Amino acid sequence: MAAVFTRHKHFSQEYLNTESKCTVREYSSSAAEEVKYQYQTQKRIKGVVERKMPEKYIREESMIRGPKFVVRLRSHTVFENSAIKLFCSVEGYPTPHVKWFKDDVILDISSGKYFVESSAGFHALTILKCATDDTAMYTAVASNLHGQASSQASIIVKRAKEEEKFTPYTWMPYQFAILPEIKYTKINITFTETFDVTFGKEGDKATLTCKMTINPNLANLQPEALWYRDEHLLKESKWVKMESGEGVAKLSLTQLAKDDEGLYTLRMVTKGGDAVHRAYVYVDDGPPPVPQAPGAPMDIKIHDANRDYVIVSWKPPNTTTEGPIIGYFVDRCEVGTENWVQCNDSPAKICKYPVQGLFEGHSYYFRVRAVNSRGIGKPSRMSEPIAALDPTEFERLHATKLGGRLDVVTYYDDLEAEGKAPGPPSKVCASETDRTYVVLSWVPPVYHSKAPMWYYIEKLQVGAGSWQRVNTKVPIRSPRYAVFDLLEGKDYLFRVVSANMYGISDPSEPTNTITTLQLKGVPSAPGQVVATRETDTSVLIQWAPPKDPNNLIGYYIDSCVKGSKDWTSANHKPHKQTRFVVHGLTTGETYVFRVQAINELGLSEESQESAPLSVRAALKLPSSPYDISLLYCDGESMVLNWKQPIHSGGAEVTDYYIDKCNVAKKTWKEVNIPPIKERLHKVGGLTAGSVYQFRVCGANLVGLGDASTPSSPFKCEAWTMPEPGPAYDLTFTEVRDDSLVVEWKAPVYNGAGAITGYFIEKSKKGSDTWSKVNESSVNHCYLKVKGLETGASYVFRVRAENAKGIGMASTPSDPVCVKVLPGTQEIKCGVNEESGDIYLSFESCQMMERSQFVWKKSYQEITDFSKGIVVKTSGSHSTLLFKNPDKEDLGTFSVSVTHTDGVSASYNISAGELEKMLALSYDIRNPIIPLKTELGYKILERGRMRFWLQAEGISSSVTYKFFANNKELVNCEQTKMSHDAATGIIEMVMDHFTEDSEGTFTVQIQDGRAKAQSSLVLIGDAFKAALAEADYQRREYIRVKEGTALIMLM
Repeated sequence: MAAVFTRHKHFSQEYLNTESKCTVREYSSSAAEEVKYQYQTQKRIKGVVERKMPEKYIREESMIRGPKFVVRLRSHTVFENSAIKLFCSVEGYPTPHVKWFKDDVILDISSGKYFVESSAGFHALTILKCATDDTAMYTAVASNLHGQASSQASIIVKRAKEEEKFTPYTWMPYQFAILPEIKYTKINITFTETFDVTFGKEGDKATLTCKMTINPNLANLQPEALWYRDEHLLKESKWVKMESGEGVAKLSLTQLAKDDEGLYTLRMVTKGGDAVHRAYVYVDDGPPPVPQAPGAPMDIKIHDANRDYVIVSWKPPNTTTEGPIIGYFVDRCEVGTENWVQCNDSPAKICKYPVQGLFEGHSYYFRVRAVNSRGIGKPSRMSEPIAALDPTEFERLHATKLGGRLDVVTYYDDLEAEGKAPGPPSKVCASETDRTYVVLSWVPPVYHSKAPMWYYIEKLQVGAGSWQRVNTKVPIRSPRYAVFDLLEGKDYLFRVVSANMYGISDPSEPTNTITTLQLKGVPSAPGQVVATRETDTSVLIQWAPPKDPNNLIGYYIDSCVKGSKDWTSANHKPHKQTRFVVHGLTTGETYVFRVQAINELGLSEESQESAPLSVRAALKLPSSPYDISLLYCDGESMVLNWKQPIHSGGAEVTDYYIDKCNVAKKTWKEVNIPPIKERLHKVGGLTAGSVYQFRVCGANLVGLGDASTPSSPFKCEAWTMPEPGPAYDLTFTEVRDDSLVVEWKAPVYNGAGAITGYFIEKSKKGSDTWSKVNESSVNHCYLKVKGLETGASYVFRVRAENAKGIGMASTPSDPVCVKVLPGTQEIKCGVNEESGDIYLSFESCQMMERSQFVWKKSYQEITDFSKGIVVKTSGSHSTLLFKNPDKEDLGTFSVSVTHTDGVSASYNISAGELEKMLALSYDIRNPIIPLKTELGYKILERGRMRFWLQAEGISSSVTYKFFANNKELVNCEQTKMSHDAATGIIEMVMDHFTEDSEGTFTVQIQDGRAKAQSSLVLIGDAFKAALAEADYQRREYIRVKEGTALIMLM
């Protein structure tokens, strides 16, 4: 039979006389059911509640925040001396604190036997070495302000190879039973792809994806994917979508808001443990509706929901570049409509506002907008829907047995009225106190009447008047209610009166004096800010909390490039801790940081700026060296080589220390006290015939790293084989999509003759099959290997050859993936158009702070710069210049960049190319000024001689010299020199051209680096003709001048 349930919304006399509606259900009248009647009654009530909740849009997750075990502890049976790990996942708000108990006695964690982990709602207890006395019942108790929860599991520790003995837990019920014959399959999860730090803006969509391998991958034992944000378990919602399966876990944030910012953790949970990955998601403000308007508030919370009011709280946005916030507007929207209504006429000054005047039984969304002098900012993300509902409504449900096969579920209030006036409430107290309101709660009186009961609240301002009734129009049904419109910073007393249709009780005992809060202002500025290196794009910021927190909510962190005033927000959601990792910084750039504290009133003053810090990876201890190789043994000593640590710790590994162990004696001893600088060392003082192992430690600026894995056992006996020993130090450069260059160092032991060549062998990673790369040996310590498979990984080894044969193979190289580094460029060769220098130029696609360019010829580092070779480096660009190029510069030149992912390239200068470049270099270094005319002469009046030429073009800064018979002439009245840059004419006028002037006249011109020269030969008949013409012009000038003077005298 379908259940019928009706609720009246008023408590008038008309309501009391209205026929009550009820829910009638059939049940069995057997004796067994009679015994279980109380259980059935509770089940009926529970069924009504479950149907009622969706009708009223109640969201319990915003109201109930007690601890809850998502993954409970599981029991285990183990053998002694083995390790065991109990783990569970707990959710709740505030984050629950978990304590561990053994047989109801709290565990002593300080003993060192037990190790406890706690992160993002995950809690684990580990016993590294179990003993029989660890057999016990273990309990995890999670608690917070709203309650506690517990989970139990037993551990039974069995002696190895003994029959199972009786344990005190064989009596346990089924849910705690130990089934030793059931062996859980251990599932290993390895992440192959993970999500990184993510940056987004409001309104964007973000997807976090992890791919993984699951071994074994059993259909009935798939891991559970749990997603957390700042240690709070996420659930599917309008804003969050989750997918999991087939080795992929995906979290989609459908429309980013600043509420979504935080540290995201994926926890893949299996019966045998878990796999965890985490990264931060940053959400920046979207474009404001008005320029310089504040950003959206966030973290909208609904508190103390009741029949006609709720209390809304939120967190303020950061205002790094915007003006200070004046206040906030709170909006509401009834569920099922799109009509947003502003709740407050003037901006609320603090981040909490009581919204009154709601309709009972109606559900609402809420949002908040910030206001400053520029305008109103974007609204926050709307809250979850909340119902304006009496929180004790379901507590008043009542089940009554009617007899036969029927019972009824109804409200106490709906029963037929009878009885007398109720007694007074008790224990009236303030559960929450604010500036203008107080939330009161009390214990209802013992009440057996069937008549509905309600409450009136009375208040008294201390020292100012008499008792006043607060709710004269609205009867209060629940023992919790908020009294509004109080004065800030005043003292009040409160009492409560019970009432029903028969009368009013005596007042309760008054509360203790309750003082409403006063605005104390924003927090004081945080203390000293310290920035330390984290990675090459992030910095760890730590600071001291403010001296006056004043209800601190969290902190905002700002960053700024040193020397600028362009401050940017590092986080857009208040951070609660006093440490924060700022991501997304530029490697090598120098930053300063500051912090502001936040409370309900706003932001504090900025802290003092941190000391400037250059962004680069933090220095750490180096990892251990590996692959120790024996290169030679003479019967008393051994020459060792090893590979450098994979991780240097951010600083050069400059020192190495070796330990040796005589396998027969099993004791380790230091080989060297002063550090070794190279990865090649001769260990002396060994005993012939003994077997030794070695291990190596690397050291950098931070200190000494871990020791390597001990080497293979090496027997100390002299090498006498005629073939060469192994080559060593195989490295790779110029990795492209189908080729790479292998380099190595020559063997320490040559054998019975000089080394004549090398053979290189390759093998695909994971294969035991080796193949020759070169059929004929090479006589140098490098080889370009071609024809490789793109994307495949290979290992290589080298064998040296002499006249006696091919020697032993080198230690195999580390695997190398044949794939070009994105952005890789090749070396460019050319001639500088200004200097005439031949150059090789290279631009690196990667650069670290400690990166250096290493230039080589024939794969040997260039160290001799006495022959005019110069290296110039600026930023990511390096150039090799040949100041005095000649035929010795033929060959292969290569460059590699240290502290990168193998950035390198090479270029081969051929004889033909060098010849062309030398010719071009000469022309550039020795440019010629083209001439329109060569040096010539013209005889002027008075017999003066003009020597001149015309160039194709000259500048105003041109210089020139005239010579007569190799004697330089000076610019004077007798030899006046001039030029015209516009026409390109250069001339010299000789005032006296005589018989002594016979010979060669020359002009030398220089304009910048360009030069020109021209000569005029005046000897023999040519000179005589020029001299005769000059004499004639001189005599003619005199004749004309004397005739003119005679006419003037006459």
